[in-house]
Formats: sequence, structure tokens, C-alpha cells
Amino acid sequence: MSPFDRDRCREVLGHFVTGVVIVTALTPEGPAGFTVQTFGSLSVEPPSIFLSASTASRSWARVREVGVLGINILRDDQGPLARVFATTGADKFAGVAWEKAPHGSPLLAGALAHLEGAIRLVTNHGDHDIVVADLDYAETSSGEPLVYYRSEFHELA
Repeated sequence: MSPFDRDRCREVLGHFVTGVVIVTALTPEGPAGFTVQTFGSLSVEPPSIFLSASTASRSWARVREVGVLGINILRDDQGPLARVFATTGADKFAGVAWEKAPHGSPLLAGALAHLEGAIRLVTNHGDHDIVVADLDYAETSSGEPLVYYRSEFHELA
């Protein structure tokens, strides 16, 4: 057995398949967003989700200030979009079609599903914030999800 360290942890956890979402908000400076793979359903009553965001992320800081966020669950052909929203300093919304959710969050065109809700709780652990949001909007469309496995985006086979 090899010793446990950060690189080994990343390699082993990379064997866990996750979905991919882009978290968005409409800030006073314009739309903000970032890619997340640590995301999931937390509760049905009340309807809520959780996600993890890097404390160093400027996009997360902007979204957090708004207090309302949009969740865009990505379709299998949206890997390039996920890469753009994972890039620091990029003009992430350049050429990206989106519509406002009921509370103003950008909902990205072509996503497999959209959610919107208010941030209820933020707690810190290490270099990430753990976020809980209560949902009040949800919609779906047809298609297959984009998944993340072993540090790469994949389509379901």
C-alpha cells in the first residue's frame, strides 16, 4: 500500500464519478459563474442542494454576495463550457446564451437541468466552502449528463 498524501488522495478520489454543474449569479457587475463537480441533492423537505466552492475563487465570492444562485446541470456535449467556467480570469459569459431565472440567476442554454435557490448556509473546511441552498425553482430538458472521472469530462456510454 502506498503512503497517503495529497496526490494519492486526488488519484483515488478521481475514481469516483460525479456530475458537472456551473453555479451562476447575476451580480451588480454582471453575471458570474464557476464549474463545480462536488454537488448533490441534500433534502426533499425543504428542497435543498449542497455544493463545494474554492475559498480562493473570485467567482464564488461574487456569487456568495448575491445570496441567490443558479445551478446549471450540464449536458454531455458541454465539456468545453465547463472548461471555460473552470478557468480563472476568463470572460466566462462571452458568447454564451442564457436567460434569467425567476430571481435573476443566469440559466445557461442547453443545460440538462436548471435550479435556483437562496444560499442558506456556508461553512468552511480547509480550502473550500460547503454551501447549502434552499431551492424554489427547477426545470429539466432531455439529454444525457456530462460526467467527471479521473480528471476528465466524459459522456455516459
